[in-house]
Order: sequence, then structure tokens, then C-alpha cells
Amino acid sequence: MSLISIVVPLFNEEGNVPELIRRIEQIMDRAALPGERYEIVAVNDGSRDGTLAALRAAQARQPRLVVVDLSRNFGHQIAATAGLETALGDAVILMDGDLQDPPELIDAFLEKWREGYDVVFATRKKRRGETPFKVMTASVFYRTIRRLTNVSIPVDTGDFRLMSRRVVDALALAREKHRFLRGLVSWVGFKQTGVEYERDPRHSGATKYPLSKMLTFAIDGITSFSEIPLRFATYLGFGVSFVAFVYAIVVLLLKIYGYNEPGYTSMMVAILFLGGVQLITIGIAGEYLGRIYDQVKQRPLYLISSVDRASPEAPAAPPAAEPAPVSQPAPISQ
Repeated sequence: MSLISIVVPLFNEEGNVPELIRRIEQIMDRAALPGERYEIVAVNDGSRDGTLAALRAAQARQPRLVVVDLSRNFGHQIAATAGLETALGDAVILMDGDLQDPPELIDAFLEKWREGYDVVFATRKKRRGETPFKVMTASVFYRTIRRLTNVSIPVDTGDFRLMSRRVVDALALAREKHRFLRGLVSWVGFKQTGVEYERDPRHSGATKYPLSKMLTFAIDGITSFSEIPLRFATYLGFGVSFVAFVYAIVVLLLKIYGYNEPGYTSMMVAILFLGGVQLITIGIAGEYLGRIYDQVKQRPLYLISSVDRASPEAPAAPPAAEPAPVSQPAPISQ
């Protein structure tokens, strides 16, 4: 019997919980084939509103709901990772809790999974309820990261996707602190396909990705899968050094022939230009160095406060294997 897990990380989504659970229940009751069961793994990522209380209230009437409460707010990507590693399903569906990712697309995901695909991702062909600025910057980000990385990451594709058990197990081997899940799923490989959809506006609440977090997320994605910024810093350094060397020769020749006059403007332009280049290259190197610093500390990705799994249908973790009996050597006859 197959088990299907739907993982939903939540941060301050109190107003979305009842409708989210209702729609997932509705689509799963229709989409699951005979012999298929499902569980909903909701991860409370240190919410400061009534999200956890709403989840526990929903769990009272829906025993398939598994509530994972993290010890604090670890961020969306880490909360999603906690949900993936808690889920027990043969197929695991990751989606956001703001209902911009329509649960009704799960039916199409499951059809592709049954055809033999390990990853089925959702590609946004239209984004309702989002500002033109966010749509434009998102489009630029996806196409930029596709060019900068050596991993084929689908454009206009978020974390809304289905993954088979072997993909989820492969992701569990990657213990990166600054996670970019959509890049990691592409890096894992296996058989992948996409399904197009129109993204809905938020059901309630405000976005958890303002411009500052979008920029941080973009930097995480680029630094996780590309060393091109470091190479760019190297090439820029060589280029500026070459220009400075040529300029020094020109200045020396002008001095020899008596045409060189002291100028404050040219001196300041040279100083500011060289100083700016140095700060840019140091900043790029610092981004990578900071990530190395976080990684070598070997702290756990997340800490779980509690896991409430009330479902009688969800399989328990397999028991530890009994140690094989040690055969005793036969006595040696004298």
C-alpha cells in the first residue's frame, strides 16, 4: 500500500490553515487510488501567531495531519527540509501554505508519478496577485541562475513539486546550511518532468518574502551552485590591474615629455575606481567565506520541539533490526 505525504511549511499562516487542510483533504480523497493512503505534514516554523493552535485544532478532526513544531524560526527552506525528513510517504509533495500553490494540482502530480517520474515540478505560466516588480525580478533571477550554474534548474519553478522516496532520501544526504531546495532537486537528477499552472493570489496574510529576503535567497541559490562570481572577481582584478598598468605607462610618458600636470580629479577617479573594485571582490569572497564558516560549525539544520502524529493509518518507523545470533564454535574433541 502506497503512502503519499503532503509537506507544508508554515510561518504565521493562522488564517490559511483551515482552508488549506480542507482543500488538501478534498483533493486527496478524490485523487488517491484504492490502496493509497495519505498524510499531511504541517511544519510550524516558529510562528508568532495562532498557527500552531490552528494546526492542533485541525488535527483533532483530521487524524492524518502530522504537526511538526520547530523550536524556533529556521526559515522556509529549513522548515521544508524538516518536513521532508519527517514524511514517511513513497511520494512526497512539497507546497507552500499560503494557497498560492493550488492543491488541485496534486492530481496531475500523482498521475505523472504513477507513470514513473521521480520529480514532478510545477512551472508558473501566470502569477496572479503579485506586483509587476516581483514578477520581473523573479523572471530575471531564474534566468540568471540558470546561466550561472552548471545544474539545469527549470525557470519559473518554485518548490511546489512531487518527489519520489529515493529523491527525498537523496536530499537527506545533503546537509547544506544555506539551502536552495529547487537547485538541490535538480542536482539530484533522476527522471523529472513539469506541469504548468497559474499561480493564485494569497488566500490571506502577507508575503514572507520581502525584497531583502528575496535578495538573500538569490545569493544562496547562486553561491550554492556556482563558483562563477569568484571567477568574475578574479577576472575583474586582472582587468583592472591591466588598465592601471597601461595608465601608469601613459602617465610616465606624459611626465617625460612634459605634458603631465597634477590633477585632483584624475587622482580621485583612479582611487575611487580601484577602491570600489577591491570592495566588490572582497565582498564576493566574503559571501563564500561566510557560508564555509557556517558549514564547518556542523550545527544541526533544525531542532524539533515536538511531532504530533495522531494518524492510525500512517506506518510507524521500521523497528531496529535484531542482531544476528552469533554461532558458537563447535567444541574441539581431544
